[in-house]
Amino acid sequence: QVQLVESGGGLVQAGGSLRLSCAASERTFSNFVIGWFRQAPGKEREFVAAFRWVGGSTTTDYADSVKGRFTISGDKAKNTAYLQMNSLKPEDTAVYYCAATPYGGISRRQLSYDYWGQGTQVTVSR
Repeated sequence: QVQLVESGGGLVQAGGSLRLSCAASERTFSNFVIGWFRQAPGKEREFVAAFRWVGGSTTTDYADSVKGRFTISGDKAKNTAYLQMNSLKPEDTAVYYCAATPYGGISRRQLSYDYWGQGTQVTVSR
């Protein structure tokens, strides 16, 4: 099984930045599609961003709510994916989950992903 462990969550003031990490126990992680999702209290889990290495380049997708503020990326050598979050808003407060799958292309659907991390809390104060 592939294990994913998120880290980097915490408390930050509005307008600040935070970088989440998703470490994978898989040496071929660079062949996976990576997704970030989030879930705020009382709300459904929603898509945030997705990422895929394609040769020497990458393909990304972002939810409209985070475009221009968040950046998804990865480090092949470290088998780690990242979510750089800038200009954070209180509305970004949620538990953030990393997900991955070796199949298909980039997807916004939760069911497309086979592996999930435990989540990391991000709290943005006003």
